[in-house]
Amino acid sequence: MDDNSAAFGLLGGLVTLFFSLAIILVLMWPYVRIIQKAGYSGWHVLWVFVPVVGFIMLFVFAFSRWPIEERVERLESKIF
Repeated sequence: MDDNSAAFGLLGGLVTLFFSLAIILVLMWPYVRIIQKAGYSGWHVLWVFVPVVGFIMLFVFAFSRWPIEERVERLESKIF
């Protein structure tokens, strides 16, 4: 293997890494927004990258009482 093919291989790997990270960031942004609208910190989206914990957190977010629901109930109790 000559130096040129090794350099192109490294460059191709870096370009692939860059585009992969860009795609991951673009796809994760809506998840962050949804989690923030539910009242949680957007950093909770990082649980997706932990194999078993990410699956468990899906159910935690789906079936737990969201902080935003509690805030709405407190506001409704003050109004009515």
